[in-house]
Amino acid sequence: MIRTVFTWLLVLVAQTIICQTNKEITIEFINVNRLEALKDLEKKVDYKFYFEAGWFDDSTVTKSFTNTTLDYVLTELLEETPINFLLFEGKVILTKNNAIIDHLPPGLNGIVKTDESSPVVASINKTPVFQKQYKPSSFNSNKIIPIGKEAKNRNIDKVSISGYIRDANTFKGIDNLVLYVKDKNINTTTNASGFYTLELPLGENILETSSLSYGKTSRTLLVYGEGILDFILSESAEYLDEVVIESGRDDNIRKAEVGVTRIEVEGIKNIPLVLGERDVLKVATTMPGIKTAGEGALGYNVRGGKVDQNLILFDGATMYNPSHFFGVFSAINPFATGSVNIYKGSIPAEYGGRLSSVIDISTKEANNKKFSGEGNIGPITGNLMLEIPVVEGKASVLAGVRATYSDWVLKAVSEESIKNSKANFYDAILKYNHKINDKNDIQGTGYFSNDQFSITSDSIYEYSNKLASLKWSHEFDKKNRATLQLATSEYKFNIVYDGDFNRNFDYGYSINETELKLNAKYLHNKKHKFGYGFSSKFYSVKPGSIEALGDESVIERQSIDQEKGLESAVFISDLIEVNKKLLLDVGFRYSIYAALGASTQNIYDVSQPKSEESIIEAKTYSKNEVIKTYGGPEYRISARYELKPDLSIKAGYNKTIQYSHLLSTNSTASPVDSWKLSDLNIEPQRAEQYSFGVFKNFEDGLYELSLEGYYKKMNNLLDFKTGAQVFLNEDIETELLQGKGKAYGAEVLLKKEKGKFNGWIGYSYSRSFVKLDSDILSNQVNNGEYFSANQDRPHDLSIISNYRLTKRYSFSLNFNCQTGRPITYPIGKYNYNNSEHVLYSDRNEHRIPDYYRLDLGVNIEGNHKNVKLAHSFWNISVYNVLGRNNPYSVFFVNNSGEIKAYKSSIFSIPVPTVTYNFKF
Repeated sequence: MIRTVFTWLLVLVAQTIICQTNKEITIEFINVNRLEALKDLEKKVDYKFYFEAGWFDDSTVTKSFTNTTLDYVLTELLEETPINFLLFEGKVILTKNNAIIDHLPPGLNGIVKTDESSPVVASINKTPVFQKQYKPSSFNSNKIIPIGKEAKNRNIDKVSISGYIRDANTFKGIDNLVLYVKDKNINTTTNASGFYTLELPLGENILETSSLSYGKTSRTLLVYGEGILDFILSESAEYLDEVVIESGRDDNIRKAEVGVTRIEVEGIKNIPLVLGERDVLKVATTMPGIKTAGEGALGYNVRGGKVDQNLILFDGATMYNPSHFFGVFSAINPFATGSVNIYKGSIPAEYGGRLSSVIDISTKEANNKKFSGEGNIGPITGNLMLEIPVVEGKASVLAGVRATYSDWVLKAVSEESIKNSKANFYDAILKYNHKINDKNDIQGTGYFSNDQFSITSDSIYEYSNKLASLKWSHEFDKKNRATLQLATSEYKFNIVYDGDFNRNFDYGYSINETELKLNAKYLHNKKHKFGYGFSSKFYSVKPGSIEALGDESVIERQSIDQEKGLESAVFISDLIEVNKKLLLDVGFRYSIYAALGASTQNIYDVSQPKSEESIIEAKTYSKNEVIKTYGGPEYRISARYELKPDLSIKAGYNKTIQYSHLLSTNSTASPVDSWKLSDLNIEPQRAEQYSFGVFKNFEDGLYELSLEGYYKKMNNLLDFKTGAQVFLNEDIETELLQGKGKAYGAEVLLKKEKGKFNGWIGYSYSRSFVKLDSDILSNQVNNGEYFSANQDRPHDLSIISNYRLTKRYSFSLNFNCQTGRPITYPIGKYNYNNSEHVLYSDRNEHRIPDYYRLDLGVNIEGNHKNVKLAHSFWNISVYNVLGRNNPYSVFFVNNSGEIKAYKSSIFSIPVPTVTYNFKF
């Protein structure tokens, strides 16, 4: 009887609790914070609430509930917070992150407990317990950061963590920052906005970051569920010199891309370069697969390609000539540069218009918290860059200027011809960044560079770059973001001749392009990350004009008709994680180009060489009328298969189309080379590249080894007929030939990025050939067989090393050795029609002497006190220590009937330099 009454009382109490729990509530919250909302709710119900007021921020809620249960109201009210709750015996118990259970899963009885990190459940007649317990002793002294809300009925082991990592001074996102979980094979890198996402197991995770500029950090996370972790990093006050080129921890192993080089600008100060000038692009040429024709040569040859086959972007705007002072200096201000990414194999689908590579240069964002700057003073150049806050924490301006005062050096030379010459340059950059809110940013960049030189007293050469870009970045949500950019660029040169009073002239050329581009990203899930967008670019070329200089000149005004073209494209890509070992990066781009009028185009008899005599029709096109269209699909595919955590193999395939061509009659590029658009008679260049690589890390990433191979085939490569006349030629196609090309090679790179002794060794064996064949005999070169291209330099070895003796003193070495480039030699002479002529070898049959150079440098840091006016260091270097007389070119002079060969060199003696650098 007593037992029956007791059972009845228990049932009655349980029913009473259930009725209270299910009691319907009507309540409304209008723009109140959650803490106040909970207090209002507590007054409405017969429950006592238990919580910490500090768990809630100032965010507000606006919600309305009608005839709703308490359980539902609390669930909705706490939905976007890490707060869990339990209704128990007239109490509402709130917990942060943890979940509390008050019943066993079906089939379990009593108390069950496994190891320290396993779920703990209790029988129904025990006090409720936390669902999961963690042993805190392993966290050492690090502050524990709880993430997410623990689910009461959890059936997953991993959750997604995402967020933004920003600079403490500028509050801008940090690009390409490496994040990895200690003792677990989990890592990722931030994107251009500083955004990252990671899949982490529940429980303890030690999250570490690694960067040249920000050093190494560590955070201990206690992961309960999906969540957001944003944090800021402060740039190191010291110069970090141990790492120069940083791919990120295990990036070389885990990413699908092949043939990609990333340069950390902060580290290049240790490499001894000519006249002490920091140069990010010169550093790039020490990596396998990237070369120049030699000292004093403009442009870069990437994997056997010509100098015009590289797309050089400066904050999204095309830079046609990235060099100063005959190629001795880069036109890129190193103090304003944030990052440099060079794609020589896996070219993303968003880029197009060039065959060989993309060199994507991004300037850094100015400090929007405090005024700062840096600069240097060298023997012939000075550089100053300032970062100026406009709206604290939101907007800032970066302003930089660099100029040369080299004329005093030339006047100090005893050689009269050099003493009377001139050479000077300057460049300036202005960039504005504005963070409108958490979802919108705008960025505007303006750049101008100018070079002027006079080697002879009667001629002045001048060339300039003018660039501008405006970019709007918008984040729709955590999965969708996009950038819209408008960019314009102009390159032009002038030649002023003032030597012969009746033949003085002013000659000019210019090319301009304007592009609108939309680039969007969609993070669908862990398995698929999409990129898509479109671009449209308008070209305008003024091929050349000449006019008389002075009233006495007899030169007649002449101008070549303007060329115009429109290049447009759509693109899409998907980064596909098939499984933990296999990663695919699949991209597709479709481009179309239209040559536009007004223009007059010649139609030639195809059975004869193109000449004035073989013209069968001159067709006239009106303004903006379509002359000819070209286009086609461009595929971008790469794959990575991870054999081990420190070993992977990769493969890639690229198909590219190029609609513009550089016209140069020299074996090396020069500032006065001109660009030509595809038209009715000149087809676009096309290429396909296959690549394969093996990547291995040793001693926990202390050493990186990569071996890559590639094969590239090209069509419609542009070259000149022997003895071509290009100056103000209205029918330039009559002097041009188009043919096939092929290039192949192997590249080896060994890097050591940490420790007192660090650096890398890069070696490449590469060949590049051209075939100019035709049914018309006069259009053949070397009998229509493959011959060495101008950029064919089989062997290339670079050694870069740095030894840090103390925190203030370090020593560096740069050694480079290359095969001499091809050249055509005169091999005899003959008489024809009573006139003597020179007989030349087959084109590029011979080579100039091999090139090698050794540079040494010493860096002396200022003291490392945290509080002082400026941080500074001295760079003392000697360029070409061995005094090697490396020939830039070989030329021949007929001296009284005897043909003699001469070498011209740029730096044939050791060049010492002392440069003072400062940062405040």
